[in-house]
Amino acid sequence: MHKTDEYWMLLAIRQAKKGIGKTHPNPRVGAVVVRDGQCLGQGYHHVCGGNHAEVDALLKINTDVAGATIYVTLEPCAATGRTPACTTAIIQAGIKRVVFASTDPNPKMAGGAEVLKQAGIEVLSGVCVAEADAMNRPFFHYLQTGLPWLIAKAAISLDGKLATHQHHSQWISGDVSRQHAHQMRAQCDAIVVGVGTLLADNPSLTVREARLKGEPPLRVVMAKAAPQPFVDCKLLSQAANTRLYITQDNVYAQQWRDLGVDVVLQESLKACFKHLAKQGCLLVLLEGGGKLHAACFEEKLSNEIMLYQAPLLIGGTDAVNLWHGQGVSTMPEALSIQHIQRKKLGQDMLIRGDVHYPA
Repeated sequence: MHKTDEYWMLLAIRQAKKGIGKTHPNPRVGAVVVRDGQCLGQGYHHVCGGNHAEVDALLKINTDVAGATIYVTLEPCAATGRTPACTTAIIQAGIKRVVFASTDPNPKMAGGAEVLKQAGIEVLSGVCVAEADAMNRPFFHYLQTGLPWLIAKAAISLDGKLATHQHHSQWISGDVSRQHAHQMRAQCDAIVVGVGTLLADNPSLTVREARLKGEPPLRVVMAKAAPQPFVDCKLLSQAANTRLYITQDNVYAQQWRDLGVDVVLQESLKACFKHLAKQGCLLVLLEGGGKLHAACFEEKLSNEIMLYQAPLLIGGTDAVNLWHGQGVSTMPEALSIQHIQRKKLGQDMLIRGDVHYPA
C-alpha cells in the first residue's frame, strides 16, 4: 500500500515527541528519511546543543541516501547556531526532496526552504502543520511574546476550592491524579508557586512517580519580598535548583542566597516570567496558590488551565478559591476555556483547555 506524505510526517512527529521535556529552549523536532516507500532512518532533537533531528536521522543510516526524501516536523534551519545549518547536511547527503510541517518562526534560523530550493531540491511545506504546531506551542509563544507558555494547574473540589479556610489541601485529588500531575511536571521546565503556598505547604516541587527526561524542572517561588528562611524548607534540598523571584528587596533575600537559592529581583510579575523564559524555561507549570493564580489571570499570563476536580465539597466563604480575590465584575469579562479535554482519573475528572481572554 502506498504511504502518503501525511503518514511519514506523523511518524516524524512521533519521533519529535521523544524530546518532550529536554529540548527547551529549542523546539521539539523529528525527522524520517524515506526512499522508494521504505524508511531508511529516523531521528529527533535529543537535547539543546545536540544534533538537530535531520542530522540525527542521517547519522543513523549506514547506506547512501542520494535521491531520498526527508520528512521534518520543522523547516530545516539555514544558519549556524549551536550546531551547523541542517540545510548544509541535507544538500551534502544528496536528498532530492524535503517535506516539512511547521515554518520556522525564528528569524535567526528561518529561510531553509529557500536555500534548499536554490540547491535544486524539491520542497513541500505545511504537511500535518496543525499537529506539529501544537507540539511546539511553548516555543512559538515565546518567539511571539517573550513569555513562557504558562499552564495554570490545580486540584479543586466540586465547588472550586483549592483548600479549606485553614489552608489545608492535602489531599483534594486522588492517587491517579497526583501521578498524572507528576508526569506533567516531568514535561515542564519550571514549577512555580507563590510565597503563600511555600509557607503554608512547604512543597518539594519535585518529580516523583514519573519518568524524568533531562534535568529536573526548576523550582520557582514568586514573592513581593523574600520571606524569612526556615530550617526544614524542602526547596533547599539538592533534588533540583530553586529560584526566588522578588519585586522588593529586603534583609532576608541575602539569607536565601547564602542557602544556595538563586534570588532574582524584577520589577513586576510579568518581568519575572519574561526573565524565566529568557533563561530557557518555556513550558511552565503554575501550581498556585489562589492569589498567584488570580494575579496571572488578571495580567493575562496564564495560557492553559489544567484542573483535577475531585468529588468533594469544601464550602466556606474564607476557603481558598482558584481565582482568589474579587474576580471579574460582569459576565462579559469572564474568561472562557476553549478546546476543552476531559479525562477521568480514578474518581477525579481532569479538565484541560486553553484560556481565552475577552478583548
